[in-house]
Amino acid sequence: MLRIAVQSKGRLYEDTMNLLAEADIKVSSSKRTLLVQSTNFPLEVLYLRDDDIPQSVAGGVADIGIVGENEFLEREEDAKIVARLGFSKCRLSLAIPKEHHYEGLEWFNGKRIATSYPNILQKFLNENGIHSEIHEITGSVEISPGIGLADGIFDIVSSGSTLVSNNLREVEVVMKSEALLIANKDLSEEKQQTLNEMMFRIEAVKQAEDKKYVRMNVPKAKLSEIIDVLPGLKSPTVIPLADEEWCSVHTVLDQKRFWEIIGKLKEFGAQGILVTPIEKMIL
Repeated sequence: MLRIAVQSKGRLYEDTMNLLAEADIKVSSSKRTLLVQSTNFPLEVLYLRDDDIPQSVAGGVADIGIVGENEFLEREEDAKIVARLGFSKCRLSLAIPKEHHYEGLEWFNGKRIATSYPNILQKFLNENGIHSEIHEITGSVEISPGIGLADGIFDIVSSGSTLVSNNLREVEVVMKSEALLIANKDLSEEKQQTLNEMMFRIEAVKQAEDKKYVRMNVPKAKLSEIIDVLPGLKSPTVIPLADEEWCSVHTVLDQKRFWEIIGKLKEFGAQGILVTPIEKMIL
């Protein structure tokens, strides 16, 4: 049985549970129980605070864990990164009161900075030759300048709305963060096999993200031009129709270029374009 440590609440919790569900790993989302076993996969979920996950994985309390990159780097625990998961994205930034003039990092020399991430901040300041006084705070870091506890802050930024509501502005992005899947370095062969199967499912889900399955009817006279437009995985599927002048073309398109490509297909005479979402993709 593989044990995974998962954040017990918040956006990362929701994103993690959605990923497990999409990978068809059924787990109760009840927060009343600390340890919950999947009903259809050899996995049990241990619900923890986000800052406890790196230590629990490194120490073997959990075999694997999903944690924010910011927490993993801050805790400096001896676990390995298995995969970057691409969700729960944010950034760690320096911010100061809006009324202060800012021309560069030198502004922070001799200043007091409040943060919940002293290790990441200290490393950044050392690399840039900045000497500041770091105040470690747990909780509402953003209120520190307003109550005179610090001159600036170093904290997580997502939308930036919290900074605005506290009369602060972001001046330096120190690092970008996303969810990581981490693992203990001494997994047994059996647990490694279970992890491999879990990663196979997760990768199939991730491959399907922002992809659309497209079917269309095209005139055979324009088939070569249409195939040149399509950036399929290998090559599109071409199926004959009852009308010998037409055929059906099936392919996969990336959402980022979807409308651009659809426009070109219509110019070449494609008709009856049917678009459906893809849940999973196995390459």
